[in-house]
Amino acid sequence: MNRDEIMAILPHRGAMLLIDEAAADGETARGKYTVRGDEWFLDGHFPGNPVVPGVILCEILAQSACVLLSAEMAADAVPYFTGITSARFKSPAKPGDTIETECVITKTRPPFYFATGQASVDGRLCVKAEFSFAIIH
Repeated sequence: MNRDEIMAILPHRGAMLLIDEAAADGETARGKYTVRGDEWFLDGHFPGNPVVPGVILCEILAQSACVLLSAEMAADAVPYFTGITSARFKSPAKPGDTIETECVITKTRPPFYFATGQASVDGRLCVKAEFSFAIIH
């Protein structure tokens, strides 16, 4: 999926759409986001050594996971982040990096969905986490 196809699933637009491309093959979603260097969240985090904040890495994971639920999401559905547990930050993502995600839905209790995911850059693990979200109409 390209950004236009992703926008048909997610309500995020502009600076908050944090995946450039995504694909789902069965039970696994994969996504990519290239850090350009001019993103709002890099301003001040940290001057002279910009690093993607951990909370943004988690948002990238959640947006990627929602691709798995595209068939279940009606046009008026909105996925809301409801929790993050066991988040572990292993190495930073910086401007010029392409963040690659891999997410799996581990449990469903509509409207709640539970997932695990990880993000890496060039095979180097940046973050792994368990998280949940709700799809609200």
